[in-house]
Amino acid sequence: CESHAKSIGLEIKFEQSNIEGEIVTMVQKAKGNYDGIIINAAGYTHTSVAILDALLAIKLPTIEVHITNIYNREEFRKKSLISKAANGIICGFGINGYIMALDSIKKIINK
Repeated sequence: CESHAKSIGLEIKFEQSNIEGEIVTMVQKAKGNYDGIIINAAGYTHTSVAILDALLAIKLPTIEVHITNIYNREEFRKKSLISKAANGIICGFGINGYIMALDSIKKIINK
């Protein structure tokens, strides 16, 4: 991701947490510091109104990424709460989805 981002003129920062409140804080701190967000909320995708609210509040371009195709998994995984805040969703392409997300966020930011 870092080499691809550099090749397309993006500077990126990775942040990760297994704690919902920490993810909300990371999203909130993005406002004014970053031009966009690429997020894989993992299991919180299907349960976190708090992450959705944080993404909606900051109004930054957002790409939702999932390594697996969430629509080929258990029934409860077919519903993403955070999608309402996303400009687009990339799922089922493995880790290559992050490269696709970088290309997509670059296009959105440059519009």
